Amino acid sequence: MNNINNISGASTADLLKQKGSTEKTGGEAFAQQLKSALNEVNDIQKESEKAIADLATGQVKDLHQAALAIGKAETSMKLMLEIRNKALNAYKEIGRTQL
Repeated sequence: MNNINNISGASTADLLKQKGSTEKTGGEAFAQQLKSALNEVNDIQKESEKAIADLATGQVKDLHQAALAIGKAETSMKLMLEIRNKALNAYKEIGRTQL
C-alpha cells in the first residue's frame, strides 16, 4: 500500500535519489515497481474480501471501515486496470512503429 502512495507523493528530488541509489537498469527497476504495486493491490483486495465476509457473517465491528476497505479496493483495481491498458496501448504502438 505504501508504494502506490509513494508514486503519487514522490518529489523529483526523491525520485532522483532513488534512481541514484539503485544499480538496476530501467527495465528491472520498472518491473520491480510494477510487481510491488501488484502485490499491494492484491493485499488491498484481500482486505476487502475479508471485510465483505465479515459483513456477510455479521461479524463486522465498524461498518464505516468495511465500506472504506471495499471502496479502496475498487479504486486500486481501477487504477491497476488503467495502468495495464496504457501499457498495452504503448506496446501496440511500439509494434506499429516502422523501422
